[in-house]
Amino acid sequence: MLSRTRAVEVHLVPDHPTPSSEKSFLRDLISSVKSERPRFVLDCSRVLEMDTDAIHLLLSSLEEVMKYNGDVRLASLRPRAELALRMAGVDRLFEIFPSTEAAAQSFQQRRVSAAVPVQRGSLFVGETENAA
Repeated sequence: MLSRTRAVEVHLVPDHPTPSSEKSFLRDLISSVKSERPRFVLDCSRVLEMDTDAIHLLLSSLEEVMKYNGDVRLASLRPRAELALRMAGVDRLFEIFPSTEAAAQSFQQRRVSAAVPVQRGSLFVGETENAA
């Protein structure tokens, strides 16, 4: 069986995004989409504090990449920036990794299903039957 590895693009997030730098960043991101299901790592090491402009840039990046059935992972977040993402509830939308290498490697690992296997020949009985 032949296993094909798709490339992972790493993009450095600007430290203080402005509307013009956001537009440029997104244009570069989209121009680097070379296949269906692109994979991107956004290196946030330069972002000291995650303000609304930075959060908007991350969300816009995710939105654009999802149009191609791709995925975006965040890497190298500083503690205050990560806290701001958590407080805004945005951390749930991204997988966050301590380094760009770890984030890129995560794309290569196969996902393991969290589903519980069902035994053959057994009948599934819902919990509601035993309730009351």
